[in-house]
Amino acid sequence: MAKFSKSSYTLDLGELGCIEGLSVTDRSSSNVLCHYFGGIPYAHPVERFRAPRHLPLSHRYGSKEQPASYIGQAGVCPQPGFIGLPNPSIWDEDCLQLNIWIPSGDRPAEGWPVLFYIHGGWLQFGDPNLVPGALAELLSETAFKAIVVMPAYRLNAFGFLAGKELEDEARGNNEAYSNFGFWDQRTALEWTHDRITSFGGDKDNITVAGYSAGSYSTFQQLAYDVYLPERSAIIKRGIQPRSTDGHQKQFDELLRWLDIPLSLSPAEKLSRLRKVPSRQMISAQSSMKLHEFRPVTDGSFISKDIIQSINDGSFAKQLIARGIKIMNGEVQSEHYLYGAWRTPDWSYDAVYERLTADYPESKVKKLMELRVPGKKLPAFAEDWPDLFGRLYADVQVHDLERGFADRLSKGGFTIGKDLLRYRIDWRAKCADFIAPPDWKVTHSTDRAIWFWGCGLGQGLTVGEKKILEEINGVFARFVKGEDVQWSQQGPKMMYRLKSNGEMDMWEDDRWERGLEGWNVMNE
Repeated sequence: MAKFSKSSYTLDLGELGCIEGLSVTDRSSSNVLCHYFGGIPYAHPVERFRAPRHLPLSHRYGSKEQPASYIGQAGVCPQPGFIGLPNPSIWDEDCLQLNIWIPSGDRPAEGWPVLFYIHGGWLQFGDPNLVPGALAELLSETAFKAIVVMPAYRLNAFGFLAGKELEDEARGNNEAYSNFGFWDQRTALEWTHDRITSFGGDKDNITVAGYSAGSYSTFQQLAYDVYLPERSAIIKRGIQPRSTDGHQKQFDELLRWLDIPLSLSPAEKLSRLRKVPSRQMISAQSSMKLHEFRPVTDGSFISKDIIQSINDGSFAKQLIARGIKIMNGEVQSEHYLYGAWRTPDWSYDAVYERLTADYPESKVKKLMELRVPGKKLPAFAEDWPDLFGRLYADVQVHDLERGFADRLSKGGFTIGKDLLRYRIDWRAKCADFIAPPDWKVTHSTDRAIWFWGCGLGQGLTVGEKKILEEINGVFARFVKGEDVQWSQQGPKMMYRLKSNGEMDMWEDDRWERGLEGWNVMNE
């Protein structure tokens, strides 16, 4: 029997109008646990491969006489399937909407803290849609009391296609020419800042968080926000590319797969691209050699100097000046899930080629020379697909997290105070709905920790909740804006949830290896 029941709930937003959502109620006690609103638009519907357009502040969402209904979910950008076939029946290119969960009860005088959470999926797939009751236990029975906002955004080629044709068109329109997915996220974040007070939130206490590509997105949103004039900045805390020239090869390859002649004028190429059915677009992407559509260093959203600013310490100094705090970390066996995404064949060349779909070949060449000397399978990998998963996880998580921590430390950050590093070696039983048990504590399984079961199966057991009380309290205090610090500080120190369910401070045993990888990929 389901734990929760749902009923209609109407919220008066004042000048913004009036909306209908859902109240989530505990069946056994009849207590209202939280309120949910799904599919609220944060931008106008947008033409394919164009920048998002903000809704005006005067935009109203229904009226008291006829509240706008938001009891569903956000639109799902067309996307490939992960460990399975894609599901076109749920796709909608009009996906610029978000979902909101609000704690029940009286809000604090200053308003609820706000967690703006960006979903993951390698920027190729994913969505923010959870069942309305997914966060009910988190918001009702733990120390975590905050409004949670989860936006949808454009993905894969729909969100990150770049090329000279798009750049020239956008410059003529005075618009962004790529990184549409990041601009979508930013538009949703600005919508949240401008309107969350009407939902009971504190617009001056927003934490941006994300998982996997959502964590990468969180960094990019922070990097964009921290260099804005202070009056325009939004982010208070964060829980955590190639140039246009490199993307042109990918742009042209996509056109060839879609039978769009490269000899056409730029305007005709774009016209035909915009008419391609979404199913055909996804099918073509999955067939490409350069199938991973990644952000472009455009000098607008992503600065051409961002890596240099991290390495020389100036990024850290800017974060310190703005009072930004960061929490980031990893799980024990990230590589199992990473290795399952478009896994290459069993050879050195297949692994090499697969990595070039994500990263510049010059970087991949250096990485393979470092980790796979002599092109022989190294002892730390079971086979070539396993090697791919480990290298992919290193670049995306292990090396990235350590190099970033090292550079922030050298720039003046106190690790354990300004940057809080964590490590998860424990897995909840309900995480079996995320990944098979033999994948151990792999990438994404800790969503069951942070979101207190996250609506997976029957959720956490009583014993598991007892184990997680301490780390949940840390999470809650961080999002609330309290001064969270680790008991031991220093770049190598990580707050760890051990495999037996106990918490301790752990000295990172792969620090030096991580810095080697960072240096190869980022210097």
